[in-house]
Amino acid sequence: MTASGITTAALSAVPERNEWSSNATRNLLEAIAQTGQMVGATILIGGLLGLVLGITLFATRKGGILPNRTIYTIGNLLVNFIRPIPFIIFITAVRPLTVAVMHATIGTKAVTFPMIIACAMATSRIVEQNLIDSDPGVIEAGRAMGASRLHILFRILIPEALAPLILGYTYLFVGVVDLSAMAGAIGGGGLGSFALREGFARYNDYVTWAAVGVIIVIVQVVQQLGNTLARAVLRR
Repeated sequence: MTASGITTAALSAVPERNEWSSNATRNLLEAIAQTGQMVGATILIGGLLGLVLGITLFATRKGGILPNRTIYTIGNLLVNFIRPIPFIIFITAVRPLTVAVMHATIGTKAVTFPMIIACAMATSRIVEQNLIDSDPGVIEAGRAMGASRLHILFRILIPEALAPLILGYTYLFVGVVDLSAMAGAIGGGGLGSFALREGFARYNDYVTWAAVGVIIVIVQVVQQLGNTLARAVLRR
C-alpha cells in the first residue's frame, strides 16, 4: 500500500462523533462552575497578594518611597524565579507544596493553589510597572505639601495609577482563564478539561466549540467591564 493510501485509510478510520447530548449540557454547566471557582479564587487571592507584593517592590526599590535593598532583592528574586516557568511545568513542580497545603494534587481546589502563586507573581509586575509609570510630578507635589511617604503611596500614587491598574487586572483575568484551561489538562476540571475530555478525545467538535464559545463570551464581558471602569476612573 502506498503512503497516500495509508494516510487515506487512517483518516477514514477517525470516527465522526459530532453530536450534542443532555450529558454534554450538564457537563458544560459543571465545567463553567469549576472554571468560575478557579478563576474567581485566583483573581481574588492571587490578585490581592500580587498587589501587596507589587506595591512593596515599587516602594522598596532604589530611589523608591521606602527604599530597602534587602526586601526588594528578596521580592525581586522570588518573582524572577517563578514568573518565567511555564505553568504546565510549574503546576507539577510545586506538587509537594500543593499536597502539604491542599492535601491533594488533582481536582479544582488542588490546582487553584499553584494558580494563585502564578497569578500573584504576574500581578506584582503589573502593579509595580504601573506605579513606576506614574507621573513623578505627583510625588514631588505630595512632598511639597508635606505629605508622609505612606500618604503619598496610598493616597496619591495608587489612586493616580488606578485606571491602568484596572486595565492590568483585566488583562490578568484573561491570563488566569488560560491557566485554568491548562490546569484542566492535568485533572483540574473546568472548561479546559471539558474540551479535552468530551471534545478532543471523543472527536466531538460541537463540544470543543461550545467550550471555546463560553470562554470567548466570558472574556469579552470582563474586558468590556474593565474598559468601562477604567474610562469612568479617568473621567473623575
